[in-house]
Amino acid sequence: MKGWVKRMVLISLCTVFTFAFGFPGDARSAAKGTLKVATNLDATTLDPHDHLEVPAMVVNNNLFDCLVKRIYKDGKLQHEPHLATSWERLNETTWIFYLRKGVKFHNGEPFNAEAVKFNIDRLLSPSPKMKRGIYFNTIDRVEIIDPSTVKIITKVPSGVLFTNIGYTLPFVAPKYTKEKGNEYAATHPVGTGPFKFVRWKKDDEMVFEANEEYWDGPPSIKTLIFKPIPEDATRVAALVSGDVDIAKNIPVDLIQMVKQSKRCNVLTAPSPLTINVFFDTLEKGSPLQDKRVRQGINYAVDKESIIKTILMGYGEAVGSPLNRAHIGYSPKIKPYPYDPEKAKALLREAGYGSGFNTTLNIPSGRYQKDKEVAEAIAGHLSKVGINVKVQVWEWGSYNQIQFSDKGAGPLWMIGWASSFDADAVISPNISCTEKRSKYCNKELDDLMARGRSTVDIKERERIYEKVAMLLHEEAAGLWLHIGYDTYGVNNRIQNWEPTSDESRALIMHRATIKD
Repeated sequence: MKGWVKRMVLISLCTVFTFAFGFPGDARSAAKGTLKVATNLDATTLDPHDHLEVPAMVVNNNLFDCLVKRIYKDGKLQHEPHLATSWERLNETTWIFYLRKGVKFHNGEPFNAEAVKFNIDRLLSPSPKMKRGIYFNTIDRVEIIDPSTVKIITKVPSGVLFTNIGYTLPFVAPKYTKEKGNEYAATHPVGTGPFKFVRWKKDDEMVFEANEEYWDGPPSIKTLIFKPIPEDATRVAALVSGDVDIAKNIPVDLIQMVKQSKRCNVLTAPSPLTINVFFDTLEKGSPLQDKRVRQGINYAVDKESIIKTILMGYGEAVGSPLNRAHIGYSPKIKPYPYDPEKAKALLREAGYGSGFNTTLNIPSGRYQKDKEVAEAIAGHLSKVGINVKVQVWEWGSYNQIQFSDKGAGPLWMIGWASSFDADAVISPNISCTEKRSKYCNKELDDLMARGRSTVDIKERERIYEKVAMLLHEEAAGLWLHIGYDTYGVNNRIQNWEPTSDESRALIMHRATIKD
């Protein structure tokens, strides 16, 4: 057979193979199967701009993309190109972002400079006020240079803007959002991410399908389902029986049970989430207005005992709301030691030797053993005369009271990790200007303003170390612990592992299902 005939035969065979089976390695033809993920809580919204909660971020990160991809790797915060291919800082108040070309939203709208401007303007708009707008209030304006280039100009130098862009700025489809309205878009989202929204039955299941046109390569999984299962035992049973493939928040006392099953294993990642109890220090006449009372509460709670007996060693006590993952963390700031006698002395000194009554509000099933931890705290405080009523709330209701005028006080449990930056941890929770904060300290706010407007990373670290020391000394909250994020995983799931960024751990487009 002549050479040219051989070539024609080979070309014909390749053509037949391609139409029948797809291109070798082409994920478009390989997307298959259904992956079910059990979460401990359902999202309260799918509007990526209007929440400050991990349960919503976990699912939204499969639907939406940011300009920059931030990762926590080898103990350091790092940034990689995402919807922006590159960027540069022209001066202390001006950034330029060069956008990835050819990206489309799930409904076919183009992602471009106009989309970036629409989204930032939406975050900055006072009506309706988006919860994530707090992270971008230093922005003055966005200028469109050309369809793939935008300039972001801040009012003052901002050391936190770039990190926040990589964490709190997912992009919604402009035309769709304007035409459908915010309420509809919050339950029928359209982004640029690896999966498309299909349907959401609240507190039952959320269904996504593969975005075959995803700019970074389509997912291997055809259908992705998130199922909220609040009850720990039920969630673990669903994993072990094979009803779900991945289960989030495996209780520490059930980890061994999962490991002993032949079907699945447990994977863990150090969490950047710090669990704290915040105080309402603004209510007139409240004992919590006295620093000595707040310090006494910190001395009265045996954090090491909680970690050892309730969290079974999966935790580490902290002395401020910052931990090793955050800019500004200082190992010099130690946790308050357990010293009930010192706690009693401080309470007597403050005029509360006979104790007082108070309420600790907590969410149901949001954090590892949250109810048991709260009950232990109440038990420890009762030994120094503080009688605590533990009030348990469903997560959606708890979110609402946090942002209400009254707040979730007098004591309320909250975990916060945010963008690995001290500003994003402290500003939404402990600030004279933030509505949900019930603590006001002018010195703290001045330090935070300096840190926010400082570009030099070393100087920011020094400023936030002072912030952490102040929060420790002032006992602005009961600083408890960090833990480990725990996931049960069916052995058939491959190419996925949890990250130290809880909100991005369940991005599933690279996962595969073993036949």
